[in-house]
Amino acid sequence: MRVKEIVYFDKAGPENTTAVIEAVKRRCTELGIKHVVVASDSGETALRLWEAIQNTGVSLICVPQHAGYMGGDNTSIAPEKRKDLEAKGIQVLVCAHALSGVGRSITKKFGGVTPVEIIAHTLRRFGGDGIKVAVEISVMAADAGLIPTDREIIAVGGSGGGADAAIVLKAAHMNNFFDLEIREIIAKPRQKEQ
Repeated sequence: MRVKEIVYFDKAGPENTTAVIEAVKRRCTELGIKHVVVASDSGETALRLWEAIQNTGVSLICVPQHAGYMGGDNTSIAPEKRKDLEAKGIQVLVCAHALSGVGRSITKKFGGVTPVEIIAHTLRRFGGDGIKVAVEISVMAADAGLIPTDREIIAVGGSGGGADAAIVLKAAHMNNFFDLEIREIIAKPRQKEQ
């Protein structure tokens, strides 16, 4: 039996970022985690996390929004910021979202809801967008070959900027999604964003 601390925030939002980073750093050390995946649209949250875990042997992967997400052909992360992150050894992964992808286009065009969107909405019941995003980016990073699927990693997500959720999980590839195991909640908001 294990007893551990879980950080619960009163509400979702970027004001929780510092506490999430501290909790992630602590759990990386306690569990010997070697891979952390973080959602970071601008790269700022990834940079802050890197500052906390640099020189620990932990591989950090930053996942911003894909090109076209906010319209146009640009990604959410500026080219200069991406170069800065990569110069620090942070891998930057830009790809389609695992829990929407083409399915979102179908919903927009024809209505209804696709199975992956149902999975996304279900995950939001456990901690808002942050938990959903953490699961989603772990699948994306696994599919890109940036994280292992045979050992635990940490994934960090947020709700509209910054970070407010972190989980320990055994990731899975998209084609084996139901092999994914959420093993621990490190931090999450008690209430989802309004």
